[in-house]
Amino acid sequence: MKRFATNPMTTPEYDWWWGQRINDNIPISGQENTRSIEEHLKVIPSELEIIKQDFGRKSLELEKRIEQLKEEKIQLALDVDIQKLEAERLRKGKTKAEEDLDSLKIDYKKLQRLMRTVGLRKMSEQWRQEIKEEKSRASQWEEKFRDAQAREDTLKKSLVESQNEKEGLKIWVSELEISLYQYRSRKL
Repeated sequence: MKRFATNPMTTPEYDWWWGQRINDNIPISGQENTRSIEEHLKVIPSELEIIKQDFGRKSLELEKRIEQLKEEKIQLALDVDIQKLEAERLRKGKTKAEEDLDSLKIDYKKLQRLMRTVGLRKMSEQWRQEIKEEKSRASQWEEKFRDAQAREDTLKKSLVESQNEKEGLKIWVSELEISLYQYRSRKL
């Protein structure tokens, strides 16, 4: 290193600059600005590699979503089965109510015939009371029958909606599976 004798005309800044010089005006690099060899040799990923990484991440997310959709599909299938069983149970109840109503109508007709033949022995007030009771029973059964019909209609609508949703999910899952298959085939 060359040293220059200081003379009274030099400033402290000049002396400092002169001390930093190496090999005729090449300054020494400071330690705070140095980078390790690993940082100098670090490979910056290309745009294609970044896209591949993003695509891989998105495909993992899609695979997870497909699994979730498959689970939802299974749950919907179970719900549809339950609704079908409930609808079948209501149909049986409706059939039973219809049979009971028919039976009551037959009994009522028999009672009316019997009243005509034996009607002279009972007072008309007693007959009116029996008729009133039979009519109230018949109206109760008719009301139960209408309720069963309303429930059946509601379940039918719910079943149709569930089936439509199930079909939509099937289509979506198949599209996702095709997308995943295409991604995997490109990856190979």
